[in-house]
Amino acid sequence: MTITAYTLAIVLDLFCLFLGYRFLFQPGPAATGYGVPADPAGDARAYLTIKGSRDGTLGLIGLALLAFAGAHAEAWFMLCVAVIPLGDTLIVLRNGGAKAVAFGIHFATAVVVLVSSVLLFLV
Repeated sequence: MTITAYTLAIVLDLFCLFLGYRFLFQPGPAATGYGVPADPAGDARAYLTIKGSRDGTLGLIGLALLAFAGAHAEAWFMLCVAVIPLGDTLIVLRNGGAKAVAFGIHFATAVVVLVSSVLLFLV
């Protein structure tokens, strides 16, 4: 179970880095994939940059916690971070995005992050 817990945490942290990169360097497609399209050439550019910066930073913090503070610190981090995809679910739903994206991507991500947290607490 230890290998599974660490592997899942690392994959989720790397995925945050990937999302951050994508929102910073491919903001239009990233916003569409998020479920609420936005024009990176218009007023949305700053918000897309903020999202990219936030997601990338969360990935770095997660990797640093896992490497230097251990599984329990990462477990608490994952527990707290699970709020973000839950909020993203609501954002997509409130802004006319597809329910399939809201629940199939964002809510499912929250569940996976919570599972990761539980596994890390058990290590």
